[in-house]
Amino acid sequence: MNKTMDWEQNVRRAEPYVPGEQPGGRSIIKLNTNECPYPPAPGVRRRAESLDFDRLRLYPDTEAGPLAAALCEYYGVRPEQLFIGVGSDDVLAMAFLTFFNSGKPILFPDITYSFYHVWAQLYRIPYVRKPLDRELRIVKEDYLGENGGIIIPNPNAPTGIFEEVGVMEEIIAANRGSVVILDEAYVDFGGESCQKLIDQYDNLLVVQTFSKSRAMAGMRIGFAMGSPKLIRCLKDVKFSFNSYTMNMPSIELGVESVRDEGYFRATVDKVIATRERMKGELGRLGFSFPDSKANFLFASHESVPARRIFEELKGEGIYVRYWDQPRISNRLRITVGTDREMDMLIEKLEAILHRISGEGAEMEKKND
Repeated sequence: MNKTMDWEQNVRRAEPYVPGEQPGGRSIIKLNTNECPYPPAPGVRRRAESLDFDRLRLYPDTEAGPLAAALCEYYGVRPEQLFIGVGSDDVLAMAFLTFFNSGKPILFPDITYSFYHVWAQLYRIPYVRKPLDRELRIVKEDYLGENGGIIIPNPNAPTGIFEEVGVMEEIIAANRGSVVILDEAYVDFGGESCQKLIDQYDNLLVVQTFSKSRAMAGMRIGFAMGSPKLIRCLKDVKFSFNSYTMNMPSIELGVESVRDEGYFRATVDKVIATRERMKGELGRLGFSFPDSKANFLFASHESVPARRIFEELKGEGIYVRYWDQPRISNRLRITVGTDREMDMLIEKLEAILHRISGEGAEMEKKND
């Protein structure tokens, strides 16, 4: 054997997460990564313009103190109930590493955020994907048996479906011997957070992000709320891994985002209004979709394959998300953009569907 190749036998391998495309160019309409179509709060810009550049030579606050204080005040939690990380992906990955070590399989839906199985593979955690039902909803009973932990996004992605707090509480209460993580990345767009349950259940971890409703995906800010015991365990692992994860600009700009409640609510309300309008517009064009409570729609056309629509839209400079995977290969996830962007989407969809319909009619004519 070639001894120079021996090291390859010991490489930890995983199937990496594949994010949505990040196309360049100002003419592109980007509706494929669920980013907020509006800028961050005005205070974020003002604070960015006044940041002390010289302070970048110093290490940041390991506890992200100012941001932690703002979040504790906003959500009504104590500092010992809060964990902050570099985007919710960092928080979730740290939670997998910290809590899912029993050797028993963890549970999550078969149609969900595709990073879950990546982390499970990376950390060598056994897992079972529980199938959603025909309406793409969680089957509560699937999560009431023995397990090594549970993670459920609520609202789910990419379906956009929100499960009521009562359903989630039944799952949490039935699993006091394992940690239940609720990924609430999209909860601000129409759901109700389970954060109010963290004082009652010491096995509940609620994870949220600044990337969607707070329009700060580029700053990478995520956080978790849970019992002091859970948070202490998370911090022990984090500080054994990297003490300085949050950078100083993210901490200070995040504070300004939390402070501007009025702007936050107005932005969320605009996204919700556009989403509801789009349900009618897409329905008129022959699309069907679950009743999304997120900032996207998970749509399927009655007669035109999703892949064809995806490719046609991409050719027009409009990017949506498509997965060639079982059960969802005929669906598109469409992020809610500005009203102007969504009007352009509808205009292009009308033209594409009309053209494809014409092609079909021409083929039928030739066959006759």
